[in-house]
Amino acid sequence: MNLDTLRRDIPAGLVVFLVALPLCLGIAQASGLPPFAGLLTGVIGGLVVTSLSPSRFAVSGPAAGLVTIVVASMASLGSFSAFLTALIIAGALQCLFGLLRAGRFISLVPGSVIKGMLAAIGLLLIMQQIPVAFGAAGDAELVSLVTGEMTFSLPAIAVAGVGLAILCLWTTGPIKRIKALAWIPGPLIAVLTGCLATVVGGRLFPDVASGLARISLPAFDSVSALVAGLETPDWMAWQNPQVWVVAVTLALVASLETLLSQEALKKLRPQTPAPSPNKEMFAQGIGNLTAGFLGAMPITAVIVRSSVNVSAGAQTKLSIFIHGVLLLICGMWFSEMLNAIPLASLAAVLLYTGYKLATPRLFVEQFRMGPQQYVPFLATIVGIITLGMLVGIGIGIATQILCSIYKSHRNALQLTRYDDHYVLRFQQNLTFMHNPKLQGLLDEIPENSVVIVDNDNAEYIDPDVRAVLKDFGDNADKRGIRLSQWPVAVK
Repeated sequence: MNLDTLRRDIPAGLVVFLVALPLCLGIAQASGLPPFAGLLTGVIGGLVVTSLSPSRFAVSGPAAGLVTIVVASMASLGSFSAFLTALIIAGALQCLFGLLRAGRFISLVPGSVIKGMLAAIGLLLIMQQIPVAFGAAGDAELVSLVTGEMTFSLPAIAVAGVGLAILCLWTTGPIKRIKALAWIPGPLIAVLTGCLATVVGGRLFPDVASGLARISLPAFDSVSALVAGLETPDWMAWQNPQVWVVAVTLALVASLETLLSQEALKKLRPQTPAPSPNKEMFAQGIGNLTAGFLGAMPITAVIVRSSVNVSAGAQTKLSIFIHGVLLLICGMWFSEMLNAIPLASLAAVLLYTGYKLATPRLFVEQFRMGPQQYVPFLATIVGIITLGMLVGIGIGIATQILCSIYKSHRNALQLTRYDDHYVLRFQQNLTFMHNPKLQGLLDEIPENSVVIVDNDNAEYIDPDVRAVLKDFGDNADKRGIRLSQWPVAVK
């Protein structure tokens, strides 16, 4: 480590911290957990996971993609302590995946399913945060907006609207061209604007500011007070089968999101040699084990913070360590300042994140690629929204397999006519599943024809397929059909 490295890593760590702070708080709030749990997750990701990760640039912490899983899991398990037990099991499973070198199997997950998963997460995030942006009281859901039962808060709507406008404007060309603003993250500006509304509005218009719900971070006088305030796992919860379902879901989805982030990061900043996906999964497993023991949230490698780290000029892991230390300092000694952040500002950040995950351009791209891509894509989205993450991914994969089989079978056999000559081409290996298609093509061949078979591309022909060919060949003479290059012996 030299002076030039420090000169680049320290500012990069500060920028990543500024991006991570509102996201950690917002993701925890959206998950129905104390905001400090989000900060603690960022600290574990920044310090523990980074020390074990093979990547110099991947930033780990709470992920918006796991919000829906956390919310559903908390509802099914009934307590945060039981969820922490599931998180510990998930971490152990991730460590096992890493030791078994399961990272290579990421290539088996179809791209349509992955994109469908991300889009579904974005849509669920938007559905969940709209009531918060409207200032709805309690745990109001989006359906209450349709039924007219939702209560609105004009200050919250104003703060969320301004926050969204800032986030949208921050990606435009005029803002990017201002060097003084280029390094300041848009989410931070949106959150600071919300803080300004609560602080200034509280002094000038106290009645209006009282309608803005804020985050609530506890104040810790010492490390012992911090430790005493942490949630502990319910060790007896392992006997609940639902805990294992949640654990498997967390392990699979967190591993998938981590490996996808790693693949995306390779395109932004290649490393030689490339970071091992198996070592990365092991590092994430240790991180989730630690998070489960300390009362934090699930951890994954997150591409947004990782890309910010790269674009800010990071050279080593030091930038990620710096961001983790700053999150810890902020949570322990600046909680009163953070309590000025309105929930509507965090909702704006998460709404924008959800939009980026489920952007309309993604749907247009999938539809342009044809049914083989958009059918599994839509099946994954509908499955996740209606039945849950793990079931939805399974539905998406099954749909993609069926679409691939259909497309493969449709093109496996081809019959071409040249006057009274028919050329039957085998485009690939044939199994019993090709029999209906084969039988249909053979039925199209009229009497007194010549049939030529081109089977150079078929290295294997299933016995059931051979039986159909033999049956046709045995009756060919009776129909006046002459066979050429027939792949099976006939009478």
